[in-house]
Amino acid sequence: MYSVKQISLWLLNCWKGYHKMSIINTATGLVSVVLSLAFVWASKRVIDTATGDYKGSLLTAGLWLGSLIVAEIILFIIQRWVRNSLGVRTQNSIQQYFFRHLLHSEWHSKKTYHSGDILNRLERDVTDVVDILTQTIPATIVVFFQLGTAFWFLCLMDSSLAWVTVGILPVFIIMSRLYMLKMRSINKNVRESDSAIQSILQESVQNRMVLKTLEQCDNTIVKLDKRQGILRSQIMDRTRFSIFANTTLSIGFSGGYFIAFMWGAYRLSEGEITFGVMTAFMQLVARIQGPVLNITQLIPTFISVLTACERLMELEEQPLEADGEPQKLDDKGGVKIENLTFQYNPEENSKKVLENFSYSFPPGSCTAILGETGSGKTTLIRLMLALLHPTSGRITVYNDHQEFEVNALTRCNFVYVPQGNSLFSGTIRENMLMGRPDATEDDIRTALEYACADFVYKLKDGLDTRCSEKGGGLSEGQAQRIAIARALLRRGSILLLDEATSALDLETEKNLLQRLTQGEHGKTLIFVTHRLAVMEYCNQTLKIENRKE
Repeated sequence: MYSVKQISLWLLNCWKGYHKMSIINTATGLVSVVLSLAFVWASKRVIDTATGDYKGSLLTAGLWLGSLIVAEIILFIIQRWVRNSLGVRTQNSIQQYFFRHLLHSEWHSKKTYHSGDILNRLERDVTDVVDILTQTIPATIVVFFQLGTAFWFLCLMDSSLAWVTVGILPVFIIMSRLYMLKMRSINKNVRESDSAIQSILQESVQNRMVLKTLEQCDNTIVKLDKRQGILRSQIMDRTRFSIFANTTLSIGFSGGYFIAFMWGAYRLSEGEITFGVMTAFMQLVARIQGPVLNITQLIPTFISVLTACERLMELEEQPLEADGEPQKLDDKGGVKIENLTFQYNPEENSKKVLENFSYSFPPGSCTAILGETGSGKTTLIRLMLALLHPTSGRITVYNDHQEFEVNALTRCNFVYVPQGNSLFSGTIRENMLMGRPDATEDDIRTALEYACADFVYKLKDGLDTRCSEKGGGLSEGQAQRIAIARALLRRGSILLLDEATSALDLETEKNLLQRLTQGEHGKTLIFVTHRLAVMEYCNQTLKIENRKE
């Protein structure tokens, strides 16, 4: 758990980047306070003029009062416009910052989060942080300014009434401290349960077919109900504590108001103050105790934000990949592996997936990587792509006159087709352009033909055919061929195919392999496969043995 000081410094750093709206909201809020106090003064002047306690024109006093009412309405419209227009921009900007950080962070971090939890952080937690930066902090400044100016104004009229009115403040300060300590712990538990529920919902929707075939729909609903029950219990605990704390404070403020009101009534009956002063006092009491009550309502917001900040700070701690200019080979490339050892958790002395492993994939070669499940084939591919990092040893991409040790900047040399369906929702054209955004119609057609995916042009809408999440609407084999075609559009010279023909029938697989190995695309081919048919088209074979420890 981060300290309040750490969170405050982090928020300050965020505020520096998005201070425009905060400053505007603060400024308009301060103007609103000034107008409200001017309204109190104008009301007192109208009443004192009407009762004869002040010699002046009632019409002039009324015009001043009407002008202030109009000014407050105009200011309200401005505040609403600013809040809605700049608020969305700030929300989008901060959300994009964390989304960008997430996409550019290390793929395999020691600390991982469920995708549902990450979405909860990017949505709810970002919203909470935006609210405190653009709304809550300005509101707090305005509340204290209103409290101070109203107290000062009341002192000018009658100092004894002012001090009676604020007599409850010490009690408020003590209780708010205790309230924050308790509520911070409760709120963190609530947010974690909320993330767990979103994780269940998201995972279940994504794997609905699996749940149906396993006949686990009802059990999943029971699992969700249990989680919701935990959240419900936590929310009720928070509600009970909040009601108790707010009721106690309200009783205190009501008591203070009653005492101050009776004291004012007594002084009015004795002729020590005018009716106008008493009327102004009634309005100012609301402007003193009202802000204090507003602060009590802001405390839960601050507590919620402490939790939101902690959760976003955790995301921000994930290390970023190397940044800079891509390290691209200017000719057909190969891959060289030297004395490579890899463990997923070396600090825990976990099993070595690969140990002192060396191999070379020369430029222009075609290699089949074979091995049992769990032997490290896919791990090796991820190491080449710098998604994982060697425990020791090194991997380089090279040609006759260049050599780079693999990192995020050398990923541009690779074309990767992962296992399974990797299409995104949208049109086939949009999916293809993810391989190369500037690809022409001819480029797309050539890639589809190489991948035996020219069936696309026989579809009713052709390239503009829409598919849902994970290529919904297409068969597994069709989606797999489109994914291969998309990869072929990339300009990388090393093509990695991880079980990329697993969903194809034998005839289609044969045609695809012939086109890939005999075509003029000029790429180095590396197949991870269990299918012996692939080996016939390769000029070298690498078999990885499953290590036993």
